[in-house]
Amino acid sequence: MVRAPRNSQGIDALKSSEGPEQPPTTDPDVRLMLRLKAGDQSAFGELFEKHSRAIVNFAYHFVGSRERAEEITQDVFLQVYRAAGRYEPQARFTTWLYRVARNACLNEVRRPEYRHARRPLERETDDPGGRGEIALPDPAAPEGERALAGRQLEAKIREALAALPESQRAALLMSRTEGMSYRDVAEALACTESAVKSLVFRATAALRKALEEFL
Repeated sequence: MVRAPRNSQGIDALKSSEGPEQPPTTDPDVRLMLRLKAGDQSAFGELFEKHSRAIVNFAYHFVGSRERAEEITQDVFLQVYRAAGRYEPQARFTTWLYRVARNACLNEVRRPEYRHARRPLERETDDPGGRGEIALPDPAAPEGERALAGRQLEAKIREALAALPESQRAALLMSRTEGMSYRDVAEALACTESAVKSLVFRATAALRKALEEFL
């Protein structure tokens, strides 16, 4: 069941993007949104099929919960659907979409109960000592041991991502995980490209430091 969005912050993000440049007229997602605005309901299905998996992935890395990531994705696309009637293309559709997704993720991690609701990442591993010690997979180790080491390393990376400041986490995930250009990330975060580069640099350095004993 689709959950109603908690507030209109994401919807406001769909209205416009600051800056004088218009989106490319060849952007197929902009055309889909314009079709949806004109009443073509099938266009919404196409947008959802095309981008929902990526938004789930982005939200999962941001909030650390697959279940909440799926619920956030439903919220995001509900906001897209509700905003279609007043949609005016001011930037690439994906720029707007990730701004809405980022706002939805921020709403989630800023909830007072967020930290209490999440289990410590170390407990998601199979480490019986509960220390969360991570080691890179050993090619010579049995398959089961390599799989365990891989899961532990993944948990450590999620833990390091969760420790990043929100702006750094968003910039890193958009640029590195989702492959967005610095320009598109800057529009989604409402900042400059140089600021995005700085955020990504600092986030990468922090992750490298957090994982240095395993690299």
